[in-house]
Amino acid sequence: MKKNWRKTIYNWIERREGVSSWSRTYDVFMMVMIVVSILPLMFLEQHPYFRIIELVTVTIFIIDYLLRWITADYKLERGKLSFLLYPFTFMAIIDLLSIIPVFTVMNNSFKLLRMTRLFRIARLLKLIRYTDKLDILVNVLKKERKVLISVLVLAAFYVFITALIMFNVEPSINPITGEQTFNSFFDALYWATVTLTTVGYGDVCPVTSIGRFVSMLSSLFGVAIIALPSGVITASYLDELRSTSRSRKKGEKAVEKTDNLESHSDTGTRGV
Repeated sequence: MKKNWRKTIYNWIERREGVSSWSRTYDVFMMVMIVVSILPLMFLEQHPYFRIIELVTVTIFIIDYLLRWITADYKLERGKLSFLLYPFTFMAIIDLLSIIPVFTVMNNSFKLLRMTRLFRIARLLKLIRYTDKLDILVNVLKKERKVLISVLVLAAFYVFITALIMFNVEPSINPITGEQTFNSFFDALYWATVTLTTVGYGDVCPVTSIGRFVSMLSSLFGVAIIALPSGVITASYLDELRSTSRSRKKGEKAVEKTDNLESHSDTGTRGV
């Protein structure tokens, strides 16, 4: 029976357990291309070499996008409907965003697409597809999303309350510098956020006793609020690592068992 060429391509481009050396080589090659494609963003000057890098890497990204599209039925397992659904999947959208910036390189008349230069940063998200550790982190965030959302809501509520208190207790004019302490409520929100995260840049700070007391409380609560999700994520991450390790071992045993059965079958066929 003639081997399905689309299935072969899918096995090469899709990272799975027990994959061939061709698939691992493809993953490494794509990761290198992703890193190379964002190098121009690290320089203010525009060199002719950057244009070549952009054209070459985006051409490779387009080929990768098309290969994944024509093998979408193996990935989504929805039959012919998979080809319609694939462009709307998360990773397909990321792939498309990483391709768009090439239009500004090919033709300078695309002035409305100047901001697409920033879309190149989205190419880093493509690494999720090729890195196990990022997959584990995404799974952890999904698993603990309720806890993380609760902490986020608590932090946002506390930031709003402390900003509101500070905006009303602090004088509009700093008696020491003669400048306005908080020009707007947004300045108070900015102060509350950097204080909650215990950063405290010092560019905006309270001058009254009440304001400083609120600032002290904000810093103390900030340590507790930031530490809470850290412990949850760490514990869940370790559990996910153990689960992934067990799944990998089971997958390797299944592959070995399949290979042994195929080898016995071939031996039996030759004997007949």
